Amino acid sequence: MSALEKAICAAGSATKLASQLGISSMTISHWKNRYKGLVPADRVFPIFNVTGVTPHELRPDLYPNPTDGLPQNEA
Repeated sequence: MSALEKAICAAGSATKLASQLGISSMTISHWKNRYKGLVPADRVFPIFNVTGVTPHELRPDLYPNPTDGLPQNEA
């Protein structure tokens, strides 16, 4: 399961995740299908905030260590 799929499951559905992020569900679909699950860098923290899927899971290329980008109390 990809990190994006994990975030979708945590939110309940792609539609619910999109709603929580203030974007269309088609955008989620594009990330999943056209961009192979690659989440835009500016969406990493909003997704983390609503689902708990870590920045490292979502974008290991930008956050190579498991605790990168996490608040100090969660790291």
